[in-house]
Amino acid sequence: MNIVISNSSGKPIYEQITTQIKSMIISGELPEGSALPSMRLLAKELRISVITTKRAYSDLERDGFIETVTGKGSFVSSKNMDFVKEEQFRLIEEYLQKAVDTAKVVILHMTN
Repeated sequence: MNIVISNSSGKPIYEQITTQIKSMIISGELPEGSALPSMRLLAKELRISVITTKRAYSDLERDGFIETVTGKGSFVSSKNMDFVKEEQFRLIEEYLQKAVDTAKVVILHMTN
């Protein structure tokens, strides 16, 4: 799993992790049922506290993106794939709105 964190970002590290894992799930890079690295392993790889990874995983579980099985690990949830699809549509709408806004600006500048 390729997660990049920035200490100079205004966003807390646990939020950076959560956002990136959500993106991987939504994009299909992490399909349902995929195992996530253990909290300790991820903390070691990113050179951060286990408490930080625990917070990220807890938020992902709360939002329905992952399920944690005691003694087995954390996995991409299969229960909430409808939410993932809704999130994909929301992102598509967001990108389309940006395209429309950009087109309006370009047309405005072309007519002046």
